[in-house]
Amino acid sequence: MENLFRLVDNKQDSISPRCIWVNGPIIIGAGPSGLATAACLKQQGVPFMILERSNCIASLWQNRTYDRLKLHLPKQFCQLPNFPFPQDFPEYPTKKQFINYLESYTKHFEINPQFNECVSSAKYDETSGLWRVKTKTKTKTKTKTVSNENEVEYICRWLVVATGENAECVVPDIEGLSQFNGEVIHACDYKSGERFRGKKVLVVGCGNSGMELALDLCNYNASPSIVLRSSVHVLPREMLGRSTFELAVMMMKWLPIWLVDKILLMLAWLVFGNIEKYGIKRPLEGPLELKNTKGKTPVLDIGTLGKIRSGDIKVVPGIKRFCDGFVELVNGEKIEVDAVVLATGYRSNVPSWLKEGEFFSKNGFPKSPFPNGWKGNVGLYAVGFTKRGLSGSSYDAMKIAQDIGQVWKQETRQKKQRIKACYRRCISQF
Repeated sequence: MENLFRLVDNKQDSISPRCIWVNGPIIIGAGPSGLATAACLKQQGVPFMILERSNCIASLWQNRTYDRLKLHLPKQFCQLPNFPFPQDFPEYPTKKQFINYLESYTKHFEINPQFNECVSSAKYDETSGLWRVKTKTKTKTKTKTVSNENEVEYICRWLVVATGENAECVVPDIEGLSQFNGEVIHACDYKSGERFRGKKVLVVGCGNSGMELALDLCNYNASPSIVLRSSVHVLPREMLGRSTFELAVMMMKWLPIWLVDKILLMLAWLVFGNIEKYGIKRPLEGPLELKNTKGKTPVLDIGTLGKIRSGDIKVVPGIKRFCDGFVELVNGEKIEVDAVVLATGYRSNVPSWLKEGEFFSKNGFPKSPFPNGWKGNVGLYAVGFTKRGLSGSSYDAMKIAQDIGQVWKQETRQKKQRIKACYRRCISQF
């Protein structure tokens, strides 16, 4: 360890103004995945540090989600390890309730992230066998009017990537979009349909967010249209008195996935009827098969389909190009548009800062699929990249904490034994 600190001191001047040794793993990201990992490490008795680029926990939920958002799955499938939701919470907690839950989680496990620490690079140093994590942190001066950006380098043995699947927004490259004279926003900046009253709004993207934003716009007396470029599975949020997700989980314990898919689609047909006549085409693969193979989540309907049936929400095909005040579709049709909401999703930003090519692929996800994508080599871990929501994050967090905790406890026990043996030898000499 003496050599380690000498290594840190020697490189301090040449690499960064500040160099800090972290006794335990560094967790990058203070979203639900990072918090879950921190709590599990806490229970294992392992110290850690969380680095978070924003000024709060769960910044995606707090700063980049719309007001009417609720959990799409029942709360029992979304709670983090060792801390259930309050009993008085509804089956599908609201955005505010979920944020309150995460804040209570953080307080309960005494988790204190380092905020405003944006990781610029993380690289494994083969010479020392340690991870070197560089961050840029903003600190205000005494006048509190100017922000200075300082670089800090952290040295650690284990690195946990918890930045998740939704770190950066995806903005599609559509002809004419940059010259469109109407308002264009990404779903991360959408709060409610209040500002769009009476306007013709084009929602680009037909996933759960796109469908829900279209419904919200409709409830505020806007005239929304949804772009359906390909195909999508739409299922009722609840079937036979249970949530569709819960029903699927129960059936998969006894039946093969292809049969569960057939049953779900049959039940959806009984509830919705033929939805293709409204312009919604279903994929050839079943909803669960598509989720497992391509990570594409089926839409759980909360009322959007009813508005599509009534004509309050229109479904249109793909976009060819934007023009002045209207959009031209691939079928040649032209429709007037006042504003555009891009519900085009998010992506991982891991490749932009993690200098590693064995564990993570170029798309920012672990190369090994669930359930084996949580552990890499040389002390590298990933949590929250399973495409299985909060339940996948909880699984990863517990596995990571157990793996690191086992090594930590073994080495701590050996260290205590060495100290005890040395103490006995010293006593015997007198």
